[in-house]
Amino acid sequence: MDLGPINVNIEGGMDYPFPPLIPVDQHFERKRLEDIDAAVTGQLRQIPDADVAGKSIAITVGSRGIMGLVEITRALVAGLRAKGAEPFIVPSMGSHGGATAEGQVAVLKGYGITEESTGAEIRSSMEVVQIDALDDGTPLYIDRIASEADGIVIANKVKPHADFKAGYESGLVKMLCIGLGKHKGAVALHNHGFARFHDILPKAGAKLLARLPVICGLAILENAFDDLMEIEIIPRDRILEREKELLEIAKASIGRLNFTDIDVLIVDEIGKNISGEGMDPNVTGRPGSGLPGFDAPNIQKIVALDVTPQSHGNGVGIGSADLSTRQCVEKIDLGAVYTNAITATILNPAKLPMVLNSDHDAIVVALKTCNLTTPETARIVRIKNTLEIHRIWVSPALLPHVKASDRLSVAGPERPLVFDATGRLQAPE
Repeated sequence: MDLGPINVNIEGGMDYPFPPLIPVDQHFERKRLEDIDAAVTGQLRQIPDADVAGKSIAITVGSRGIMGLVEITRALVAGLRAKGAEPFIVPSMGSHGGATAEGQVAVLKGYGITEESTGAEIRSSMEVVQIDALDDGTPLYIDRIASEADGIVIANKVKPHADFKAGYESGLVKMLCIGLGKHKGAVALHNHGFARFHDILPKAGAKLLARLPVICGLAILENAFDDLMEIEIIPRDRILEREKELLEIAKASIGRLNFTDIDVLIVDEIGKNISGEGMDPNVTGRPGSGLPGFDAPNIQKIVALDVTPQSHGNGVGIGSADLSTRQCVEKIDLGAVYTNAITATILNPAKLPMVLNSDHDAIVVALKTCNLTTPETARIVRIKNTLEIHRIWVSPALLPHVKASDRLSVAGPERPLVFDATGRLQAPE
């Protein structure tokens, strides 16, 4: 998509005396898993060899960025094979990847998940079969290839969802109901709307667990630094109980911006590998669903500067920003964005914000449209993305708050914002 030059006339032009930014560390608990192979191997001891020996086992792999995903998957494949199983991988990501079998394989490849890296065949299809239905008649679909396996291992990260709050959010149950449901299954459940997911997901999960040969779940938890924190194998009969407990641990472990009010939040990159909504609403406070429960600072303007390569053009979530740039928006595949948004029945994340010619111009307009704000008082926060927020950059106006907080500390001297000749904001030193 080529937008062409965008001419904007504003009072004072595109000049602005940007305040410098100061590197600041946010302090979060950092429990970290060091040995992935040992953790997966140790957890697999819970599964009797007789439960998997000689069986074809489908392993779910989704479209979220997970630290150590290749290593986790490879260790899971090797561990199951050591027990005599015949494991293979099923892309499990609803409508992502443009809702095509080839697109979903490409998404996995972007995360390094290939047959060579994991030691397992990847079997991708958008064909589904109906397994059961909810009491109101809503069909429950499952990937046909997975349904024909002798067993299924549901592997996924357990974390707070980007659109709703409930006992089950992003995790094993959602992977089973929606990820493995492919495009058709995702549409069927999303038609209920996120406001009903607190009721729909556990009911759908219970029905599918009763009908499918699920062996176990493999739950992955990360800390606020995007490090692996915990890997846990959960027997099928404890998945519903244990996932709720793990979600509470995950919620207590996520990173947040430890401020009350921000005038301009500069986000260097958004992406599907970062959050289902490109920018995690648990950080920005802006869920596309508009549902309550997202505790975040009051932010006047958000500027999104780029889309990650791992997103394959799916820039869904750009609608949560107030401003962006030609360089960012021209990377977006609207077909992929719209497919994702239509499937979720949430259209706001697919809307385009105000688009300016460059990073420089977008940040200038953001600052000039903040009410009652001057260069001296502007409360600016810059982050790489909403996953990596342990090191952030803030303007001097926020320095008193930093010094008064035991969760924040200055990490170095102030530095000016630097733009190249095209107006592209340079990475902080």
